[in-house]
Amino acid sequence: MAELLKNVYSESFFKKFLSVVLLIAHKFNEKAFLNSIYNEQWETLALKQRMRHISIVFKEQLGPDYTSNIELILRLIPELEKKGFKTDSLEFIFLPDFVEIYGLENFQTSIDAIEQITQFVTCEFAVRPFIQNHEKEMLAQLLAWSKHKHPSVRRLATEGCRPRLPWAMALNSFKVNPQPLIAILENLKNDTSEYVRRSVANNLNDISKDHPEKVLELALNWIGKTKETDALIKHGCRTLLKKGDITAMELFGFGKLNDIYLNDFEIINTAVKIGEYLEFSFRIENRSSLDQKIRLEYALYFLLANNTLSKKVFKISEKNYRKNSITTITKKHSFKIISTRKFYTGIQEVAIILNGVELEKTTFKLG
Repeated sequence: MAELLKNVYSESFFKKFLSVVLLIAHKFNEKAFLNSIYNEQWETLALKQRMRHISIVFKEQLGPDYTSNIELILRLIPELEKKGFKTDSLEFIFLPDFVEIYGLENFQTSIDAIEQITQFVTCEFAVRPFIQNHEKEMLAQLLAWSKHKHPSVRRLATEGCRPRLPWAMALNSFKVNPQPLIAILENLKNDTSEYVRRSVANNLNDISKDHPEKVLELALNWIGKTKETDALIKHGCRTLLKKGDITAMELFGFGKLNDIYLNDFEIINTAVKIGEYLEFSFRIENRSSLDQKIRLEYALYFLLANNTLSKKVFKISEKNYRKNSITTITKKHSFKIISTRKFYTGIQEVAIILNGVELEKTTFKLG
């Protein structure tokens, strides 16, 4: 069984971390810190709960002066790097969390700290309450960060303001009106770092869920300049492609299904047990005298607790199918138990999608 992520906060981690803290804060009470960390609830806490607990206990031992505490954290980071701690190590997400909890009333001190801390561990979650509470000032700051020399700061400029960043508070004002974000994305669309460009794509994808027309407008303006930006645009349009948006499909060369046929779609095992695979096959026939580019997907209609079906689309491939050809495709989908989805037994559905068009659907039983 895979190790739980929350167990990154091991005894060996705390021992090594505290040895560095003591180099900076000689009077730091290591014993009191550990006694508070390992309270009665520690074993039951999930990852984010442990992160927050560490932030609070760290503050208790550092004392009440926020500015002094931030100065200590900023001195601590280079020492952690000297001791071999890698940047973007999940364990240190409590450092930006510390700023998020205690720094909202100390705006400039906190923003200066975030700019430094994010170069060691991402502040994409911690920056969001500052955006929510100081939107005008933060938009100016994010725009400035989009021109920063360090790629992690430039990434924060776009990742931190994503309207729908997973596992974080939504930024509802940008869900309603994403226009203030466009200048930031424009600055970063040709960034030299793939890490940054991918964040731009993720921001675009978030925007597309509420304002598809805005993302398509940007995509049409940006496409065809460089292969890197083209890849960014396509990743940013992934939700639109999964929804079969006609403009998005045509933008990336997936046209109408002229002389393309789906035949012999069948489920090989119509009764599937949880933990096993659904297996199905079909044929794609290109009767055209030209090769045809096809985006091939399948949709699963999962049964929910309320006895309705919920559609989720899975990509199979994007490729050219040769003229006058017949291609047989077999696919498996795992129903292994995972933490992100609960399976309900009963009749479910599976469908085949070509260039965003759902062509055939059939049922199977999950038991």
